[in-house]
Amino acid sequence: MTPRSDDFALDFTAVTAEAERPMRARIESLVIAGWTGRDLQAVTRHIEELARMGVAPPTTTPIFYRAAARLLTTAEEIQVVGRDSSGEVEPVLVATADGLWVGVGSDHTDRKLERVGVTVAKQLCAKPVSARLWNFEEIQPHWDQLIVRSFALLAGRRRLYQQGMLSQLRHPRELMALYRGGEGRLPPGCVMFCGTMAVEGEIAFADAYELELEDPVRHLCLNHRYRVQPLPLAG
Repeated sequence: MTPRSDDFALDFTAVTAEAERPMRARIESLVIAGWTGRDLQAVTRHIEELARMGVAPPTTTPIFYRAAARLLTTAEEIQVVGRDSSGEVEPVLVATADGLWVGVGSDHTDRKLERVGVTVAKQLCAKPVSARLWNFEEIQPHWDQLIVRSFALLAGRRRLYQQGMLSQLRHPRELMALYRGGEGRLPPGCVMFCGTMAVEGEIAFADAYELELEDPVRHLCLNHRYRVQPLPLAG
């Protein structure tokens, strides 16, 4: 029997100010919001830069790419074909029947295939996300002060790969409203990646990526680390 999309679930730890508890979240849909920067001039410059590299510009900004729900994973290792992919640290919204939750994830994408089609490139790679989630309502008042960052590890060397405050990205309430046509809330079972920051230096493959979402107001941090196993290109 072919499994249905609503048969897929992930186990998380839901973290609130009062307590932590295990939470199983049914995942029915995965949405990746792209081009979510608040500085529209910077977004335009980046689109033009990628166009010169052969990557087709988005039809709208922001744009919402759909990906298979089962690409989402809390595993500490993913497999990719070749060494043309790389990670992108992002805040992640996880909508459940009992509320909206926030994690940190990576929109790991095949960069070579981006020149063929961004949607196709995103579909080829698993999307790691932290196993610990914060309650959105508890951090929403100071959302813009949160910081995302990532480190890339290659051949034993660890370097800062991305870093920025969430004030650089569109607020998640705006993204949800744009995606849902004004309804302003994701339905239970929907996961949304909310956009990423510019890379420090060059976009590059790495043996592993370390992801962080820091809350400087509450002095807390969500973390996730995942290894990347490249599979051989045959044929």
